[in-house]
Amino acid sequence: MEELREIFTPEEIQKKVKELASTIERDFKGKPLVIIGTLKGAFIFLADLVRNLKRKELEIDFVRVKSYGYSDATSGEVVITKDVELTLEGKNVVIVEDIVDTGLTLDFLIKHLTLHKPESIKICALIDKRERRKVEVKIDYVGFILERGFLVGYGLDYAEKYRHLPGIYEVIKK
Repeated sequence: MEELREIFTPEEIQKKVKELASTIERDFKGKPLVIIGTLKGAFIFLADLVRNLKRKELEIDFVRVKSYGYSDATSGEVVITKDVELTLEGKNVVIVEDIVDTGLTLDFLIKHLTLHKPESIKICALIDKRERRKVEVKIDYVGFILERGFLVGYGLDYAEKYRHLPGIYEVIKK
């Protein structure tokens, strides 16, 4: 059995999403942009983020990268189960992540997407959690920084549960 303790309210999250969108829009003003979301965790964050961008043209794609399975600890092995379908060569890419934890998945994904020869790759993460960081990765746009805690809600899950919650919660195991 687990208990959930709210860390970030839906209102705090939406305020941060608007700030991130504004910064991304400023940095890529007048430039074509491809947003790539990591499934499944980032889908809610990505949807809110792109709705807050002030542009008429935007390409969106998804990748699915697996490293956790049904556990609360990464397996350490990263595999792509769904690759990008858009052409990225010469384009500005922003990878949208729900949470950066060990850094292993994001490091793997950056190296993989670099093979597609984009003009640039930037990272936007809703949460930068540093407790278990194994690989340092540069996160260009960060919503919240946390040192520790196992989080769920707003796309984040625990064994496929709790993704639908509008806030972000820490799982307290009992």
